[in-house]
Amino acid sequence: MKIVFATNNQHKLKEIRNILGDSFEVVSLSDIGCHEDIPETGKTLEENALMKAQYVYDHYHVNCFADDTGLEVDALDGAPGVYSARYAAAGSQQTGLSHDSEANMARLLRELGNNNNRKARFRTVIALIEKRNVCPCGCTSIKKVSQFEGIVEGEIIREKRGGEGFGYDPIFQPEGYDKTFAELGTDIKNSISHRARATQKLAEYLKTR
Repeated sequence: MKIVFATNNQHKLKEIRNILGDSFEVVSLSDIGCHEDIPETGKTLEENALMKAQYVYDHYHVNCFADDTGLEVDALDGAPGVYSARYAAAGSQQTGLSHDSEANMARLLRELGNNNNRKARFRTVIALIEKRNVCPCGCTSIKKVSQFEGIVEGEIIREKRGGEGFGYDPIFQPEGYDKTFAELGTDIKNSISHRARATQKLAEYLKTR
């Protein structure tokens, strides 16, 4: 089955392909000729995921899914949350900081300081949009929207550890493990991560539709 993943992030694309396996042909935005910068102006992960999927569906008329992920830190009242990818740039005039993982981690560690409450979670929301024909002659169609959520609990460590993964992986240690996502390696991370859990729900749905 061929389906469009609304991203050009090669890290995320590889991760999703590894999780879904050979049952699905997952193509990126660039694979369908989409090079636009799709807006992500929602106030929640759910809004952003749906916004990206809706853009692809409206412009390219294909079945597609999009995701949005946020790191929610209890001591920071759930921040960075929906702004995780551009946390360092929030409130800054330095636009180059957007999607800068090193700068994002530095700000997060700085704001947490010596706070002993390090509890945090990664949360991924996937929005899937499918074209569904409702008229026997095919003259009318509607879309079906589904959402899938994956959560992994853990904590923010005080210093970066590990060289794999991306984003906040070097400072996030999942519950039940003594290593960060960046130390665990791709195979283990893909079996327990927030994105893995949301993607597994997506896969189970697609296999039964």
